[in-house]
Amino acid sequence: MTSDDEGPTKDEVISEYHHLMARRLILLLVCIVGIILFVGLFSLSAYEGISLSDTYHIIWDHICGNEYEKRSLFWWADRYIWNTAIPHALVAIIAGASLAVCGALMQSLMGNPLADPYSTGISSGACFGAVAAIVVGVSFSSVTGEMGIVTNAFIGALIPAMLIIFISERVRMTPATLILLGTAISYFFNSMITYVMVTTDADTLKSAYLWQVGSLDGMTWSSVPLMLAVTIVGSAFVMMATRKLNVMSLGENSAISLGIDVQKFRIICLALMAVMTAAIVSYTGIIGFVGLVAPHIVRLVIGSDNKFVVPISMAVGAFLLLFADYIAYQLSNIPVGVVMSLIGSPVFFILIVLQSRKSGVIY
Repeated sequence: MTSDDEGPTKDEVISEYHHLMARRLILLLVCIVGIILFVGLFSLSAYEGISLSDTYHIIWDHICGNEYEKRSLFWWADRYIWNTAIPHALVAIIAGASLAVCGALMQSLMGNPLADPYSTGISSGACFGAVAAIVVGVSFSSVTGEMGIVTNAFIGALIPAMLIIFISERVRMTPATLILLGTAISYFFNSMITYVMVTTDADTLKSAYLWQVGSLDGMTWSSVPLMLAVTIVGSAFVMMATRKLNVMSLGENSAISLGIDVQKFRIICLALMAVMTAAIVSYTGIIGFVGLVAPHIVRLVIGSDNKFVVPISMAVGAFLLLFADYIAYQLSNIPVGVVMSLIGSPVFFILIVLQSRKSGVIY
């Protein structure tokens, strides 16, 4: 037997491990640096007279409690940055991170590379709730106005998830069946949305359509607490469940043989993902491709260990959405959902080709 048949040596294994850890660290650092850069660019882009370094100086001074002379250039810049730019960028970071976590969770849970946070029909349910509030004025709660739309969207997003969980508890369902059920639910809600929208006037139709394609315009500090709290709690749970997710990626039979209650674990994960996704889309609308593309990028670069895929996917998702939102801002009046789709579709195509060449399979 030759040395070639004996497999890799100990030194080769150690070297490959170090290279893998280096790739993980580099990808994470690139995303963090990119996020910091675009936060500064957001702060700079709509306020003339200050440099990029000035924006970071203003942000740091605000954090430290330092104040500027009233009505001076930096005083006005500080007000703009902290009342407009920072909450806008923060919502993009939270939304991107949360959708990426949900995407990684769904893909591991379902063993399906095409699974994303919207696979169970959550997006269609949220959209129906929002459109019902915008077009018809129907509210699922006593809340009205802008928060009424958010509340409607949140409740609407939970309806498909609760329906799938209800069915899953009574019928043993495979991942493929869950995806198909989610598709059927999506078609149902989409038909309801179309019916409601064709009965309204042009101005109301425009408002409903803009919500559908996803936008971060008008985000304030009031948009942050719920999204941030749900994202932190949900992401912490997913991180604690990464070992089980790794086993689930091997297939349902392997998971059962290793002592995992697949049905119960899947229901818990679906419920968690529903709440996380609902908390995001109820404020931002339907922003596609983040939860689909971010985990694929991470797996292509660093492998499929969810212990690393989940946290790094959060950084990649946050960077992708922040980057897309900055492009949307520069183009003026272009919703970030449109830009994200324009960026995400070719990136996803390239990832599929690269992954196919690398392993001979897509997933």
